Amino acid sequence: MRATLCIVALALLTIAYGTRAADDQSQPWKPPSPDTIPQGPLGDSIRLGRLIFTQTPKYARPYVGNQQSCSHCHLAAGTAPFAAPVVGLPGLFPMFDKRANRVITLDERIQECFVRSENGRPLPYDAPEMTALIAYMQWLSQGQQAGHAFPGRGLVHLPELAPNVQHGEQVYTQQCSGCHGEDGAGMPPAVPPVWGPGAYNDGAGMNNVANMAAFAQHNMPADKPGSLSAQDAYDVAAFIHGKPHTAFNQAYAHY
Repeated sequence: MRATLCIVALALLTIAYGTRAADDQSQPWKPPSPDTIPQGPLGDSIRLGRLIFTQTPKYARPYVGNQQSCSHCHLAAGTAPFAAPVVGLPGLFPMFDKRANRVITLDERIQECFVRSENGRPLPYDAPEMTALIAYMQWLSQGQQAGHAFPGRGLVHLPELAPNVQHGEQVYTQQCSGCHGEDGAGMPPAVPPVWGPGAYNDGAGMNNVANMAAFAQHNMPADKPGSLSAQDAYDVAAFIHGKPHTAFNQAYAHY
């Protein structure tokens, strides 16, 4: 197992610091084709990482406590601009984390997601699932310049608005319930729950009204992304925020 991890780690350096010019912005960025995933241990790890990313409860079952996958927040398998893309992230870590109030590694950031968004428990640093997720992110990030944020990183910026929960309920009924259900339970694995036991817990980033509003305004509804006004997005985010979410396990408060 150690030998495999070493092979993967060495190969990741080749991906991260490849010869393609990182600052060439003449062409729009496109995700690398799956056909370019190499054979051997590295390729196997990348492919596993993509499966974990898009079907987390299935491929990382021991560490997941709900019905959320990484790709439910990081859309298009982590490649969609302003949907929290993971492209380029490996080159930005270690970084200061406001929530943890300390400098964290990429491994620790992944652990944050598992204990909060997936309401589970942290992946061990040496787990094959951890190696696979980092391998996948490194593969997506090939050609990105270390220390420079990917265009479209994070979420869109919205003005700070006072939400109207009653109007948010109307927005949810009209624009969201068709996929996420009147009870917020979604249609897993394709459509995630937005409240209840299958959803993210109350310590997750999406349980923040401003974060949810920025995500929803740019990316939702899935068939009409960008059609919500900033006010609509704040209102529906506040409505969802007021629904039941599992309490964050304080045993993991340092994440």
